[in-house]
Amino acid sequence: MILVAVDSSGEYGSLAVWNEGEWSESVAHAPEGFAHLLFPELEKLLDRCGVSLGDVDAFAAASGPGSFTGVRVALSAAKGLAEALGKPLLTCSNLEAMAMLGQAPLRAPLLDARRGEIYGGVYDGALRPVRPEVVQPLAGWLGELPEGAEILCPYPERFGALSGRAVSRVPAGMAAAVARRAAERFLLGERPLAAEADANYVRRSDAELNWREA
Repeated sequence: MILVAVDSSGEYGSLAVWNEGEWSESVAHAPEGFAHLLFPELEKLLDRCGVSLGDVDAFAAASGPGSFTGVRVALSAAKGLAEALGKPLLTCSNLEAMAMLGQAPLRAPLLDARRGEIYGGVYDGALRPVRPEVVQPLAGWLGELPEGAEILCPYPERFGALSGRAVSRVPAGMAAAVARRAAERFLLGERPLAAEADANYVRRSDAELNWREA
């Protein structure tokens, strides 16, 4: 089974090819956006793996939370490819993908949400959500964490509130983890239609927030 995954939800965009249990990944630091890099990087990655788009059985995309524009870029690209080739499209929350990389019975991934807030979630070892994903100030989220939950973050140095805490650092680009999670679900028989894929924003966009506050 061959699966292609896309993540452009943050400043590090990534692509991954999952081929019969082995994966290859391309990561690019793209603070100005990943849209102009996505298809050239995908072409190079497929060529490196000796895979053509016609060989792909399914596509996957990181559905957020993260940059609203970045999330839409990944979803739009994956939707277009899946629909053009008649393949399923599986989406995966970035926080769930991060939780895959933890080791503890309870895993608490977090991402910078700007505006003095973080995106956070709590999952068990089977990747079932113990609490809904939220956006809130980090201090409040930390105060509500279950005892013993493993904190996972790609850039813990950004958060003073994490100083002195044990934090498991995870990659900034999540395409490989998204590919792994999507492959598990595909092998269990999931075949979602590309048209059904949706973003996992967790909170409203800045434009909507500014309009509400005006």
